[in-house]
Amino acid sequence: MGIAVVALHTMPGAFTTHSPASILSLRPDFTRINSRTNSVPNARTLQGVLRIPRLRSVRRLCQRIDDRVTEGNGPWVKDAMNNASQVLGDISVLGQAVSGNGGLNGSAAKTPPQRRKSSSVEDEAWELLQESMVYYCGSPVGTIAANDPNDSDPVNYDQVFIRDFIPSGIAFLLKGEYEIVRNFILHTLQLQSWEKTMDCHSPGQGLMPASFKVRTIPLDGDEDATEEVLDPDFGEAAIGRVAPVDSGLWWIILLRAYGKCSGDLSVQERIDVQTGMKMILKLCLADGFDMFPTLLVTDGSCMIDRRMGIHGHPLEIQALFYSALLCAREMLTQEDGSADLIRALNNRLIALSFHIREYYWLDMQKLNEIYRYKTEEYSYDAVNKFNIYPDQISPWLVEWIPPKGGYFIGNLQPAHMDFRFFSLGNLWSIVSSLATTHQSHAILDLIESKWSDLVAEMPLKICYPALENQEWKIITGSDPKNTPWSYHNGGSWPTLLWQLTVACIKMNRPELAAKAIEVAERRIATDKWPEYYDTKRARFIGKQSRLYQTWSIAGFLVAKLLIEKPDAARILWNDEDAEILNASSTNRKRGKKVLKKTYIV
Repeated sequence: MGIAVVALHTMPGAFTTHSPASILSLRPDFTRINSRTNSVPNARTLQGVLRIPRLRSVRRLCQRIDDRVTEGNGPWVKDAMNNASQVLGDISVLGQAVSGNGGLNGSAAKTPPQRRKSSSVEDEAWELLQESMVYYCGSPVGTIAANDPNDSDPVNYDQVFIRDFIPSGIAFLLKGEYEIVRNFILHTLQLQSWEKTMDCHSPGQGLMPASFKVRTIPLDGDEDATEEVLDPDFGEAAIGRVAPVDSGLWWIILLRAYGKCSGDLSVQERIDVQTGMKMILKLCLADGFDMFPTLLVTDGSCMIDRRMGIHGHPLEIQALFYSALLCAREMLTQEDGSADLIRALNNRLIALSFHIREYYWLDMQKLNEIYRYKTEEYSYDAVNKFNIYPDQISPWLVEWIPPKGGYFIGNLQPAHMDFRFFSLGNLWSIVSSLATTHQSHAILDLIESKWSDLVAEMPLKICYPALENQEWKIITGSDPKNTPWSYHNGGSWPTLLWQLTVACIKMNRPELAAKAIEVAERRIATDKWPEYYDTKRARFIGKQSRLYQTWSIAGFLVAKLLIEKPDAARILWNDEDAEILNASSTNRKRGKKVLKKTYIV
C-alpha cells in the first residue's frame, strides 16, 4: 500500500461508521449520470516515485470494504493505523507540491497527461498502467479501459471492466502490488448483490457486472458535501443489452491468482467472498432445458460482445467455465452447506471435459471423419450424434487445416459446427487443462504452423477466418464495426499475448511466446498501444480502435514478466485432474446404453 493511500485510509473523517448492510453508499433511487460528467480523475504519477490519488476538498462519505472483516483480515487495518503517524508529514509536503492544481484530487478540470519518453517500451507501459488506475475513497480499485488524452468522447471506455482488468490485476500481482487487486475483488463482490433490472426483469443472483464507474454525487440536503459511489453496469446500458457471462468466471480466476501470488488466503476465506463465489457457481450450475454440460449463452456475452454468431455454446465461455470450476473447488471451504455444491461441481467438470475433448476437437483425422458422416441417425450408438451435415465443411478449412496440429472448434449445436478458430477459447483450454496434453501441444503446433495467418505483424487474431460477403451480412447484421478482418471479425488483439504466453509456458514452449512478444514490441508503443489491428496481416491500426488501451498495455507487461519468470505463470493455470482424466477415459469406453425400466406415475 502506497504511503499516501495508507494515510488516507487512516485520516480522521475519511470514513463513516455504518452497518454491514450499507457497505456501499448506493441508493435504490440513484439515477445514472452522464458518463462524461462527475467522473473521478485517474491517478497520475507524481515525480515518478509516489502516486497521489486526487481528493476533493469537500467532505465525502466513503465506505470501507473491511467493515465486514472476518477473522484473519484485521492486519490490513491494523498496519494502516500503525503507519499513519509516520506518513502524515509526507502528505502535507506533497499537498503543497500540487496545490496549484486545486489541491490533492481537486475539482480543477482534468488536463491531458503529457506522455514522457521512456528508456524502454516496458518502462512506458508501466507508466501508462499506473496512469490508468481508478481510485474510490482514496484507494485504488481498478484501471479504466482506455486512457487516450486526446479522446473527447470515451463513451464507456472510462469505466473499469471486469474482463479488461484481469491482465492489469495480474501485472500488479506479479509486481508485488497486491492492494489494488484485493480492493477490486472485494468492491466488485459488493456490486454483485446490487439490484439489477431491465424492462421490469431481474437476472439471477450471482451475476457480476460488466463494468463499473466511480462517480461523485452531491449529498442530499448539503450542497457543500459530496460522496463517491460505484455505479455498476450489468449489461442494461451495454450495446445489445447483453449480460456479461464471463465476468463472474474471470473474478473467480483472479481471486485464486491473488491468493496464490500474495499468500493472503484470508480474502478467499471471508464469509462474503465464499457466499459470492457460491452464488456465481449456483447461477452457472442451475438446471435448465439443455441436454449438454456446456453453458448456453446469447451472442455477445463474453470478450466478443457484439453479434458474431457465437450464441449457443461458445468455446471461450466453456474454457473459462471449466477453469472457474477448478479454481472454485480449490477455494471453497469444506462445510456441510457446501457438500451438495461440490458434488455438483465435480459432476459437471467430468461431463464438461469429456464433451469438449470429444466433440469440439478438430484435426485432419477428425475432419475426414466428419466428411464421411452419415446423417439422420436415430440410435443411442449414433456416430454423428449432433446430426452434422458434411456439406457444412467450408472450402477454406479443407485447405487450411495442417497435417500436424488441431484445435477446438468455436461452437457446437444440433446440426451446426462453427469451424472458426477462436484464440482465447483455445488458449484458455490449454491453461485450464480442459485440453489434454496431446491436444494442448496440437493447438500450439497449429498456431506455429499458421503463424502468418494468426500472428503475422501483430499477435493475435481473435478468430480466423473473418466472416465475409453474404455470410457477414446475415450473421453480424451488417455490423459496420465488425467488417471483415476488423474488430471481433478477424481483428488482431495485442491483449491476447498474455494468454498465449501462459499457454506456451505451461506446455514448456516459451520460445513460441517470446517470438510473438518480439513481434508486438516492434511497433505497439509506436502505434500508441491500440485496442486492435485490422487487415489479414494486422498491418493497420483498427479503424475504430481506441489508443492507450489498458489491457493491450497490461497484456504486454504480463507476457514480458512471465517470460522472465516462467514459474510465476503457475498462479494462472490448472493442472490435469486425474479423476477427470480417468472418468473421461471411462466414458469413451462405454458401450450401448442400457435402458432403465420406466414406470407410469
